[in-house]
Amino acid sequence: QVQLVESGGGLVQAGGSLRLSCAASVSIFSLNTMGWYRQAPGKQRELVAIIISGGSTNYADSVKGRFTISRDVSKNTVYLQMNSLKSEDTAVYYCNAALYGPSKKNDYWGQGTQVTVSS
Repeated sequence: QVQLVESGGGLVQAGGSLRLSCAASVSIFSLNTMGWYRQAPGKQRELVAIIISGGSTNYADSVKGRFTISRDVSKNTVYLQMNSLKSEDTAVYYCNAALYGPSKKNDYWGQGTQVTVSS
């Protein structure tokens, strides 16, 4: 079992910045991928950014150039730096970890942290 604890959400003005943190209960070397998803009210959950164990990253087009996913392996923590925030970035942000076993994939989720961008 992998536990993920998120922090860093809050209220920020449009154009501002926020950094989310996701602390994992296991070494992130053990996790094949980690990522951030978000879900706005009435909307489907969408992938925001992912980082694979080797360090490669991918981003949703809507956040590319504004958001950066990174990690600190010594702290078992993944970050999402969010710059130039827009009102449409308002959502609950969820940390995700995926662990691939011999015959199945396991997904783990944080509790979610609210990000509200106000104009």
